[in-house]
Amino acid sequence: MKERLQHEIELAAELAARLARDDSLLTEIESVVKQITRVFTQKNKLIIFGNGGSMADAMHFAEELTGRYKQNRPALPAIALSDPAFLTCAANDFGYEEVFARGVEAYCLPGDMVIGISTSGNSINVIKAMQKAQELGAFTLVFLGNQGGKLKDSCDYQIIIPEEKTSRIQEMQMMILHLIIELVEKELFQL
Repeated sequence: MKERLQHEIELAAELAARLARDDSLLTEIESVVKQITRVFTQKNKLIIFGNGGSMADAMHFAEELTGRYKQNRPALPAIALSDPAFLTCAANDFGYEEVFARGVEAYCLPGDMVIGISTSGNSINVIKAMQKAQELGAFTLVFLGNQGGKLKDSCDYQIIIPEEKTSRIQEMQMMILHLIIELVEKELFQL
């Protein structure tokens, strides 16, 4: 068992090390931090969503911004589209493919940033929501895995984890989400 644990931890560390050397990824993350900082500075908000584990990540990202990450500071406006009553209502009335697009339509204003998380990049409900966000004048960011799927090159910003294993993609996405929060806090509040 210890050998398996060691092997999986080493694989995760190797992927993290590859990401740390990926200059285009690091540049994209820097651009995302700057854009999110501008969104908050201009009194706009983030709207975040995903399916399954990606929804849990969206909720975690939003709560770290509205609550706090490392230190006390003013709350930052971020919404995870995760209310079960809303999701089941929208799915029942419009189909599951439209659930996030309906949430974006309800809450999104020009200048907001809409963030979709999809390890495959092929989730129809995430694709439709990103299209709706663009129609409404929002900035768009996607967190993707593998080769990026259908969402690749469709948004203002994309962070792609070049890995096939879903759990490993999600681990790296969470690490990057935490780094983004930390850097945004530093930019906004000099923490």
